[in-house]
Amino acid sequence: MFKERRSRLLGYLNQKESSVAVIFKPENIFYTTGFWGEGIALCTSESTKLFIPKLEEKRAELESKDCEVILTERGSDSIKSIVSLLKQSKSFSDCNDYELITSICNYSKDIDLFITQEPFVKCRSVKDHYELESIRKASSILDTLFKICSEEIREGMTEKDLQAILVYEAMKLDATTACYPYLVEPLIVASGPNSAKPHSVTSTRQFVKGDIIIVDLTLRYNHYVSDATRTFALKSASQENINIYNIVGTAQRIGIANIKSGIESHQIDDECRKEISRSGFGKNFIHSTGHGVGLEVHESPWIRQNEKTLLEDNMIITVEPGIYLPAKFGVRIEDTIQINSDSSLEKNILTQFTKDLLILD
Repeated sequence: MFKERRSRLLGYLNQKESSVAVIFKPENIFYTTGFWGEGIALCTSESTKLFIPKLEEKRAELESKDCEVILTERGSDSIKSIVSLLKQSKSFSDCNDYELITSICNYSKDIDLFITQEPFVKCRSVKDHYELESIRKASSILDTLFKICSEEIREGMTEKDLQAILVYEAMKLDATTACYPYLVEPLIVASGPNSAKPHSVTSTRQFVKGDIIIVDLTLRYNHYVSDATRTFALKSASQENINIYNIVGTAQRIGIANIKSGIESHQIDDECRKEISRSGFGKNFIHSTGHGVGLEVHESPWIRQNEKTLLEDNMIITVEPGIYLPAKFGVRIEDTIQINSDSSLEKNILTQFTKDLLILD
């Protein structure tokens, strides 16, 4: 599996007249070696070398696949270890740390190093069988957690109370949390007026009768992410709540119905946005329609306006339209979806918990 991934990466680099990948990002190191941790991976057509500090030695030896594990000291010593191997050819790297790049170049003026995420993004955006199975399992765990939400949400419970239950239950199911840089929360629980903020910070606010409650779950299983959102009502729902919920649900169904290989990714966003705008709430749909998931919560392909990435089979994306009425409430419905021309649309939706508006007792 990892040999195939490295071969795909190097095949892409060969098109750029390169045969060397210098990898720093933990996600990309894992993708090519099976080890997630501190280190540097160097992939060539001859071999893959994994340079790691002593503290990672035993884990790297256990987890890495088809790699030569080489011990280095942290910092400059690890840079020295790879520099001599970079002088003979054009190399591509995912490093975006200015100090690291400067350090590499200071050791030798002969290094031809190109800094870009593109090769790694392109390879990782189409998932292999192991990745698909891991994301499918992560999705089934999300479904279990939404069921727990429907059983546990009650008046007087706080957003943090529910968050704690969900994190605990997720870990019992062998999942781990998957924060991303712009949000410190392991998952989002947003109730009442907080639900009008797409990235609300989970608080000690207590649930009350009539609340709309958004639960946005993002979890890893075997390192791979699934992401889904459901919106609940507590005890009662106003006609306005129901109307907004139905508009978002219709927009999501339309967006999902348009998913297929070969289209530009913005077309899904266009369809969802068109439906919400037609209903008079275009200005209240304040984020993109979706994104890819995999080793990161947000990765290529991007489901947003003007994005021209062509969708392919075995990409994994989310579709998550929403409407947010400031200081009142918001509604978001999100699923993780596999693009698969050979399967029914229903089977391609990996998160299966009901999207009917549940009014919880």
